[in-house]
Amino acid sequence: MGAGHHHRLHLPGDSVVHRLPPQCKLLAVLAFAVVVVATPRESLWAFGVYAVLLAGVARTARVPAGHIVRRMAIEVPFVLFAFLIPIIGLGERTTVLGLSLSVPGLWAAWNILAKATLGVVASILLAATTEPRAVLLGAQRLRLPALLVQIAMFMLRYLDVIMDEMRRMKVARESRGFEARDLRHVPVVARSAGALFIRSYERGERVHLAMLSRGYTGRMPVTADLSASAGQWAAALALPLSALAVLGVSALGS
Repeated sequence: MGAGHHHRLHLPGDSVVHRLPPQCKLLAVLAFAVVVVATPRESLWAFGVYAVLLAGVARTARVPAGHIVRRMAIEVPFVLFAFLIPIIGLGERTTVLGLSLSVPGLWAAWNILAKATLGVVASILLAATTEPRAVLLGAQRLRLPALLVQIAMFMLRYLDVIMDEMRRMKVARESRGFEARDLRHVPVVARSAGALFIRSYERGERVHLAMLSRGYTGRMPVTADLSASAGQWAAALALPLSALAVLGVSALGS
């Protein structure tokens, strides 16, 4: 099955990180995220080391810093929420730049920002070095529920098709002089959305019948060789194992 054309997060390359099997990278990112979440928020230096580890991965994979920074826009809602916590938080107060802020709120904000940022950067590096379809095949290799993986595959494959259908409907409306300006035009847009849903549902039925006619039995065929060697597993798990060592040192120090 094709993966559509949504590769804006993926940066083609031939680095060591790019060549690692997707299941290795998926497990490495998951394990790294678990270690980061388990790190006490007071261990400031540990979070700095985690950032250095991710920077090393980005350098090895030749992922530009600008690419990572642009994709981190998804974190903005969490950042705004974190900035509000010290203002509305309770407990001991301290003054920062003329503002009275909650000390527990400051720690909570730091905890959210540090861990969320590290998790987002790790996910961006995974997406930048792994094609979307390969990520799903890696999830299938890790024994995730086959039905969920197949649903995600079809969503990825047909997202472009649905978006193209939306654009054609928009052009058709505008060619007839329609332009949504206020709430009076909501019924027209709503009817378009309903028509799009019906078309998508019917397309899904046709695709399913076509699959059954070709021998589909509930599992998608995997044509790519996704086996991983011990060396590849070791290379992928170097990131979470290094982070785990940092967490161990942090725990001993406290």
